[in-house]
Amino acid sequence: MNIPFTPPPKTPVPILQDLISAYKLWHEYAKNLPQGSRYTLGTRITNLFVETVELLFCATYAIKEQKLAYLRQAAIKLDLLKFLLQVAWELKDIKTNNYATLFEPLAEIGRKLGGWIRRVESEIKTPATMDGRK
Repeated sequence: MNIPFTPPPKTPVPILQDLISAYKLWHEYAKNLPQGSRYTLGTRITNLFVETVELLFCATYAIKEQKLAYLRQAAIKLDLLKFLLQVAWELKDIKTNNYATLFEPLAEIGRKLGGWIRRVESEIKTPATMDGRK
């Protein structure tokens, strides 16, 4: 039986697509990490990328009340990810230009995530104030 293959649709959430693009960069850079860091710091950074992708993916399908928890967890993971990337750079495990190339989109993702969190917080608060209750 010959079933034609159709690739999965691209994710509709731009921040998720941005994070996946940053992960692809990291995936290439991780191959060149020194062996001492590849299976420690490198693996932890990789795991944080994957965990953050999972949390953002779950947030896209969660109801408003649950969405905020996923987004806040993703923000923490993203901040930890950026911190560990800085540690890898300080240890000279990744080159300065690679660090800058990776850090810039992660900073932008952080700004987008903060905006998403603020929007969801306002959506959760708004219905109670719209009908006269505070």
